[in-house]
Amino acid sequence: MRNRIIACSHRWQVGELPGWLVAFISAVVGADLAVIATCATVTRFRGADLELAAVLLACDLLTVELTHRAGEPAGLVKDVHAMWELPLALLLPPLYGLLVPIPRMVLVQWRVRATLVHRRVFTAAAVGLSYGAASAAFHGIAPVVTGSVPDVQARVLAWALAAAGCGVLKSAVNKVLVMTAVKGADPAASVRAQLFTREPLFHDAAELSAGVIVARAVTGSPFLALAALPLVVLLHRSFRHAQLVDDSRIDAKTGLLNAGTWLREARLETARAARTRTPLAVAIADIDHFKNVNDTFGHLTGDAVLAAIASALSALLREGDLTGRFGGEEFAILLPGTDAAEARQITERVREKISRVATPVSDGLVSSGPDGGSTGATGGEGPGGHRLGGNEPLRVTISIGVAALGSSRLDLEELLAAADHALYQAKKSGRNRVCLQAAGPG
Repeated sequence: MRNRIIACSHRWQVGELPGWLVAFISAVVGADLAVIATCATVTRFRGADLELAAVLLACDLLTVELTHRAGEPAGLVKDVHAMWELPLALLLPPLYGLLVPIPRMVLVQWRVRATLVHRRVFTAAAVGLSYGAASAAFHGIAPVVTGSVPDVQARVLAWALAAAGCGVLKSAVNKVLVMTAVKGADPAASVRAQLFTREPLFHDAAELSAGVIVARAVTGSPFLALAALPLVVLLHRSFRHAQLVDDSRIDAKTGLLNAGTWLREARLETARAARTRTPLAVAIADIDHFKNVNDTFGHLTGDAVLAAIASALSALLREGDLTGRFGGEEFAILLPGTDAAEARQITERVREKISRVATPVSDGLVSSGPDGGSTGATGGEGPGGHRLGGNEPLRVTISIGVAALGSSRLDLEELLAAADHALYQAKKSGRNRVCLQAAGPG
């Protein structure tokens, strides 16, 4: 399945990307253009090839209209276009596979969702190179594999296996290119969660199977591709349903679990820990002086701070930990298998690392201060009393309250109440610190 980057725009502005990532993106685009130019000089254009390409491309662009009606979500997008593009890459010379993402990306940018042009260009290049690799591999191995099998049915099976193998190659090349860029733009992004959980792998397998079936069908007649359109509709709805389910669990501003989902999953983990008598801790983190951030720099900067803190939490905590936005500037953290001492060590490390997280503040961003006056992003006292220079990024601190499961706290509500009390003590004691609520009544 093709993976397409529709990341948050503030993470993909060229000026905010690391230098090596800009070089990587440029290298991928340059390699794609070079391979296209090379293939164009050696490709013979035949009428039958052009007819097949036209039919499959028309189906591909028609599928874009399905996206146009449903919209395109943010994030790493799964779609169904490989059902048409994989057969085109396998059955025609590599040049066709290299070129097919370009008209589709242009139509998506125009009809579905306009985003940064360089992101679309990079995506088209990554997809084109992956199809080019699959096409070259298939044209190299398919004649050898099928020519060595005398039986007709066995020959068809060998052809299908070769096609599926090249489809896997295409997917692997694309994933490596795309996820390199995604991790470069957002180091906290989880490759495993995006690509190797059950739902993405199932969708990959479904789309690969459909692509191989379409490829075999159109060897008889290009117009048999039209019979696959209802299947595309079903797959498209399945993918969008999975996306909607994910979206219903996620807080839009931070990408963490929303409060309702965090509570449901945390209750299950807490009940399991209480039943099996295994350690567990809960922490509530609150951004210090967050109101001053919004009042001084505006809510867009406040949202950027929330996103930066959420990204840092995802990177700093363990895979099994459960993190959610609990409301406003508060974050809830569940730490399974963690006693009070370990929880304090973990949260102290998180607190210290987050104090170093820098959020860029745009020059000239001016909003109304709490006294009604004009407060700018250059100079002056920042939130929490930190002096800000003209281009100095904004840094904030957090206070954390921690409570561990024990004889006096056997359910999530009691843990949350204790952690909230500890958070109050951290705020009262001067902020930017961790307070642990000792076991005992209350």
